[in-house]
Amino acid sequence: MFKRTALATVALAGTVSMALAASDGMMENPTVGGAPMMADMTIAENAGNAPNLTTLVAAVKAAGLAETLMGAGPYTVFAPTNDAFGKIDKAALDKLLMPENQAQLQQILTCHVVGAEAFSTDIAGMIADDGGMHVVPTVGGCKLDAYMEGGALKLKDENGRIATVTTADVDQSNGVVHVIDRVMLPAGQAG
Repeated sequence: MFKRTALATVALAGTVSMALAASDGMMENPTVGGAPMMADMTIAENAGNAPNLTTLVAAVKAAGLAETLMGAGPYTVFAPTNDAFGKIDKAALDKLLMPENQAQLQQILTCHVVGAEAFSTDIAGMIADDGGMHVVPTVGGCKLDAYMEGGALKLKDENGRIATVTTADVDQSNGVVHVIDRVMLPAGQAG
């Protein structure tokens, strides 16, 4: 289901200062929601341990994508928090989680996934190389605009919704996760 995209199209996330913070060149894996994230575990396994990603985990399971996110990868995942999902109308979210809406849910979730691994320094470099904005095609067919603002990496979806990376560079055995504060939606979908 996932198509690999070139590394040059890799998407977003984090702050550059976080990526450069380690004094010895090796960075400790950040925690997510207070839970330690293990670099030898998959994206799906680590997300299941993060208390602020329970809605995302439930959505991934409902969409039938858990096994994919346990696969070899590599992937870059922009992971919306529970609070990010809370910005979506509850009735609309509940409807989206119903089995008959699985295809739509898959598209939304895969609009948060890139078929390559990109840490925040990689993304910041692509943004700089592209003159301040880098277009990021996702495996779900969405195009996200990645850019820097106030030292933070941001994403804008095709509807103009903006997400900020709140925790960058969470290393996983099959890629990297960047936690974001908003759900990205395909063109024409309101939320």
